[in-house]
Amino acid sequence: MNAHATERQKIRIKRLLEGPIAPTLALLAIPNLAIVTAQSLATMADAFFVGQVGVVPLAAIAVVFPIQALLGMLSQGAVGGGISSAVARALGANDQPRAEALIIHALLISIALSVLYTITFAVFARPTFHFLGSRGLALDSAVAYAQVLFGGTIVIWVGNTFASVLRGTGNMLVPAIAMGTALVLSIPLSGGLTLGWFGLPAFGVRGPAIAFVLAFSTSGLLMAGYLISGRAGIRLSLKGFTLQRELFSDILRVGLVASGNAVLTILTIVIVTALVGRYGTEALAGYGLGSRLEIMLVPIAFGIGGALTAMVGINRGALAYGRARRIAWLGGMTVFAISTVIGLTVAIYPDLWVDLYTTNPKAQEIARSYLRISGPAYGVFGLGMALYFATQGTGRMMLPLTAGILRTVIVAGVGGLLVVWFAAPLTWLFATVAAGLVVFGGFIAGAVRFSRLWNPDRASAGSH
Repeated sequence: MNAHATERQKIRIKRLLEGPIAPTLALLAIPNLAIVTAQSLATMADAFFVGQVGVVPLAAIAVVFPIQALLGMLSQGAVGGGISSAVARALGANDQPRAEALIIHALLISIALSVLYTITFAVFARPTFHFLGSRGLALDSAVAYAQVLFGGTIVIWVGNTFASVLRGTGNMLVPAIAMGTALVLSIPLSGGLTLGWFGLPAFGVRGPAIAFVLAFSTSGLLMAGYLISGRAGIRLSLKGFTLQRELFSDILRVGLVASGNAVLTILTIVIVTALVGRYGTEALAGYGLGSRLEIMLVPIAFGIGGALTAMVGINRGALAYGRARRIAWLGGMTVFAISTVIGLTVAIYPDLWVDLYTTNPKAQEIARSYLRISGPAYGVFGLGMALYFATQGTGRMMLPLTAGILRTVIVAGVGGLLVVWFAAPLTWLFATVAAGLVVFGGFIAGAVRFSRLWNPDRASAGSH
């Protein structure tokens, strides 16, 4: 192992355990936010390029986008969070061999889950997206996009796994450089492959998917090389490796439960998408534009939340419970402020977002309506998402899962009842979406404030 890398790792852990919280969190979060910015720009650019092709392809990617976002939530935020949490807690307990053994276990989990994802959403793309409400030409376009994108799931998942390992060590800079650079470069490539720029073939709706897979291939190779070299402070190596059930469990007890929450988040949007589909293709495209911004709040929360997972995990590993709580609240309130600004801006000035993507009057009308109703709730939702990532650092995720279940019941249950039984206007459905965002964020915030999971030291003190 590189002696300088090991020393840097010790300094990094000491800073996470003893350094001033706000500057340390900012130092970790800024590179993560750079990745999020690159992802957001790439996502916005993809929708813009496809919007130039027509409203039908735009409706098609609106159907696929929740499943694409789910892939990111699972590989980066849920299972990825479980990986970061396990590595961080191992390093916080000064157990470097365990942290290194976790890398291969994480890769095996990621490969298995990526194969399952490819089978479901690439091999069986047509029946899957037909089931999710897409029909006719929109279904054809959705299948074309999904087969390319989800055919490359393993590349995306493994790349996010390497990034999660590095974040668990407290190293946010290398993933930011590798992934951010690749994603920024993918934007002109996406335009070229969609619209035929630079003499490239115009693949239409398939273009953004090809560019996305190529971006993750590049960044994944860069991060793999960094881990193999030992410069990360822990090394990716098969030397002396043995499978250990307990290490799989350490990752999955966070990752699987967190995956349940990610699935619920996307399931809620998918159900609403299917309900909106009853009102026509233009309504579907319009809601897709609105929900795209809502989904993009998750990676924004992850920009700070990924740092929270590492900081909370390392401090929990060292039994510094009070410091872990202070870290969680500082990060959570920061995301609350950012999300509130975004939500209120699009609620008051929805055309700043809507006009970027379509000139179809009906689609614009639906998107404006959605943003005006749901935008004011974005702040509380952002707070909940940040504290969700912070809770991953504790190694226990049942409380955030409960919040996700409550949100789904409100949105899918009440919203579905209003649309299917009472033929309510779309504004009523959108109101249930906003209510679900508030309940989700409020429940998790309450859990951090009052639950025994977050306050084991207070519970022990109260028992004496």
